[in-house]
Amino acid sequence: MPTKIGIRQLVEFVLRKGDLIEVKNSQNTAQQGAKIHRQLQGTRSEAYQSEVYLKKTVTMNGADYVIAGRADGIQTTDDGILIEEIKTSDQAFEDLTDNTRDLYWGQVKVYGYLCLQDHPELDQITLQLTYDQVDVEKITITKHVLTRAELDTFFKDLITEYEYWLTLRADLRVRRNQSITDLPFPFPAYRAGQRDLAVAVYKTIRLKKRLFVEAPTGTGKTISTLFPAIKALGEDEIERLFYLTAKQSTRHVAEEGIALMSRDGLRLKSITLTAKDQIRFPEEQAVPPEENPFMIGYYDRLKPALKDLLTNEDQLTRPVIEQYARKHTVDPFEFSLDASLFCDVVICDYNYLFDPLVYLQRFFSESDDDNFFLIDEVHNLVSRARDMYSATINDQPIAPLLKLAKPDKSQASDDLQQALKKVRRSFNRLRRVLTDDGKTELLAPEPPESLLRTLRNFNEFMGDWLAKQAPSPLLDAARAYFFDCLTFVKIGDLYDGSYQTRIVSDGHHVTVKELCLDPSDFLNRSLELGAGAVLFSATLSPMSYYQTVLGGTANSLAYQLPSPFPPKHQAILVTQYVQTTYHERPHNEAAIVASLNALVSAKTGNYLVFLPSYGYLTQIKAAFETAYPAIATTVQAAAMDAQARQDFLDQFQANTNQTLVGFCVLGGIFSEGIDLRGDRLIGVAIVSVGLPGINPETNLIRDYYDHENGQGFAYAYQLPGMNNVLQAAGRLIRSSHDTGIVLLLDQRFASRRYTDLFPPHWQYYQTIQSVPQLTATIQNFWHQLAEAPDENETHKTT
Repeated sequence: MPTKIGIRQLVEFVLRKGDLIEVKNSQNTAQQGAKIHRQLQGTRSEAYQSEVYLKKTVTMNGADYVIAGRADGIQTTDDGILIEEIKTSDQAFEDLTDNTRDLYWGQVKVYGYLCLQDHPELDQITLQLTYDQVDVEKITITKHVLTRAELDTFFKDLITEYEYWLTLRADLRVRRNQSITDLPFPFPAYRAGQRDLAVAVYKTIRLKKRLFVEAPTGTGKTISTLFPAIKALGEDEIERLFYLTAKQSTRHVAEEGIALMSRDGLRLKSITLTAKDQIRFPEEQAVPPEENPFMIGYYDRLKPALKDLLTNEDQLTRPVIEQYARKHTVDPFEFSLDASLFCDVVICDYNYLFDPLVYLQRFFSESDDDNFFLIDEVHNLVSRARDMYSATINDQPIAPLLKLAKPDKSQASDDLQQALKKVRRSFNRLRRVLTDDGKTELLAPEPPESLLRTLRNFNEFMGDWLAKQAPSPLLDAARAYFFDCLTFVKIGDLYDGSYQTRIVSDGHHVTVKELCLDPSDFLNRSLELGAGAVLFSATLSPMSYYQTVLGGTANSLAYQLPSPFPPKHQAILVTQYVQTTYHERPHNEAAIVASLNALVSAKTGNYLVFLPSYGYLTQIKAAFETAYPAIATTVQAAAMDAQARQDFLDQFQANTNQTLVGFCVLGGIFSEGIDLRGDRLIGVAIVSVGLPGINPETNLIRDYYDHENGQGFAYAYQLPGMNNVLQAAGRLIRSSHDTGIVLLLDQRFASRRYTDLFPPHWQYYQTIQSVPQLTATIQNFWHQLAEAPDENETHKTT
């Protein structure tokens, strides 16, 4: 199968030159841009065809490459053929850089060349660039008539310049495929369920489907998805694999999986993308692009830097990217994006595919069946997606900004003050609406159009104002508020039936929230940008819920693996004598504390206790320490950096001779993604069923799904809470030698509503009626394990 090269990718790579200048952010979203395209295309004549796919196979160095792209429009008349390219942005056409215009025209010229290949009777073609300056609805149309000879020369020069890179990609691809052919599974044997999962992933890629997978802890999800996907790469079923995660720790696990296969001979290019604010060098911070040495002349140094990187490195992790970026004085973030075009595996955060504001345009401006997505820990995508498609703005920053601007008597300062006051008046109008109705809150299914109009005007002003300012505290504060306004406007353009606007006044300030209650349609559109996807997690029960909220109800498959570990290694104990509803908590404190003591006193070791809030955690921890002062405790702090988190985990040592009880927040940083193997952890207690706190916004989600499917409480409260419970419980059994106890301290866990959600490996759960029964049951569990040393060591190993 020939390698496909997108026309935009080809043109931008070859024709870019000079500085890396980050122009002001456009208010234009991909969805809005597509809408404008459709509107303009709809006004054309009957002879006009929209979204015409053009391609040509080019043979270079003995290999075939398909140069392909989709022209916005082609109009065929008796007078000849016209090709139209539509561009949308906020920047005035006359303010575009020469290089930007060259890139735009470069795309149109390639379309013109390809079109003439299909029309040998024509000697020339008309090329039209239609530029829509969205913020002022100004359309600029420019046309050029080019001959076949002119376009032949342009295309030949373009391909000649790209020949080295085409050859490099071909050589890398041949080397990759050869290394994959005989690549063994990187472990001596498959764990239980691993082979089945690998086969399911491989078939999903072959069939170009979407698969939801629940693979319990210990299945080896990362290698079981990466290995078959890389096998499919080697067979040219796909050209590029995206491994998307929610956390840095899971990105490292994917890196380790590729490194493991590399030791067995795998030779492919993988890259890990790091957020811009994390990877940019310290000396780049707060430096304007025109003074940043890593951006000045960036494109003039880019190709030598890429050649050096790709010739010498296979795994392009953050340290590798930074090393070569410094060597060649190029911005590391942009360098990583440019290097990703030559990579087979791209490891990155969810937002690079799903976020409407920061998605990777170079890959996801249009659908491409050469891409395939592996999406790890996908249960995290539910809340992340709602955040991505929601936005909040308030008037609180306006007064400090006006205060900062006042001492400066310049015209620029006066203009800024006037613009800010217009925004403040718009907020004041909203406040009066609330006051006149005697309310502090207002809900509406429509976007806040009046405020959006004001903010669009403010953003247009700010785009010009910021470009003329010298560094100052005022500039930093104004830029921050501008970005908030920009985001709010962009999200406002996405409104559909899944949105609610919430306007809240606290008497001093007004806050306006654009809330996406159901992002499933947006997620579905993003997933359709590739050939298919595997979405997996240790906890995806009930599967129908995740398929619904993640956009896969009608077009996806589901697969659930059993736990690879014996159920008897883990005791699941449900206390029916404990109630943790808010009003019952004071009356149940003593029972909870006594139950925790029963758990931790039966066997010396390390334990984690999860509670639904910091307030409740503080209360139970204090009561436990008062009742049992001899037992060592530790606690999750409200704010912990990476070192503090590691220090917390380092306290849980193997082969300890002293019991340690760690108190953590359910759904927090230690309830998933940590790996305390062996006897570093022998018991987990979970207090409450983990329901999110009742609040107006979660109630809106409840009401929305009540209307959609009659399951509002489950979708808004119960299922997200139960996922937190399952994730926290999953910290316990991490390998085939691990054993321990999960103690569920809430009588609601014994109800049918919750037992129906228990995973298969919880089938032997026991209900407990009293603290004495709990004590006896726990002691019996450890005694039985000690009596069966052949099956399970008393002291577990890693």
